[in-house]
Amino acid sequence: MNLRAFALTLILAFALLLLLVTLNWTAFAAPTALSLGFIEITAPLGMVMLGFIAAISTLFVVYILFQQAGVILDARRFAKEGKAQRELADKAEASRFTELRTLLEGEMRRIEAQGAASTRELGARMEQSERGLQEKLAEATRTTAAYLGEIEDKLDRALAPTRS
Repeated sequence: MNLRAFALTLILAFALLLLLVTLNWTAFAAPTALSLGFIEITAPLGMVMLGFIAAISTLFVVYILFQQAGVILDARRFAKEGKAQRELADKAEASRFTELRTLLEGEMRRIEAQGAASTRELGARMEQSERGLQEKLAEATRTTAAYLGEIEDKLDRALAPTRS
């Protein structure tokens, strides 16, 4: 039962009690001898009972107000704790993002360094290969020149007796 339905039930009960008192006012106001255990007094029993009902109702209303105040204070405390936890989670998430960014930047630098080292190594190999090719080309040129020199010598020797 929610609070609104409970309040409506209480209002209805008090309205019915008021109607009962109004319809039977003469009986409620009629004086009666009442015993309090050690003394006997004359008072209207209906009024005494209405006074007790009013006192108990007041106590219940005060109790309900204290309960509601406690619930409101607990709700505020839970809201503050929730906010603090949310902020803590946000900070932790931001820290994880910063850590991830740092890790990724480090990895990128490492990969770039590896790429630069690979490029240097490839350049050195290409230079070495180029030097090797130039040496072989020079050697082939010298060999070809030597062969041509030999052919020229042979031609000169072969043609020298015929010219004379």
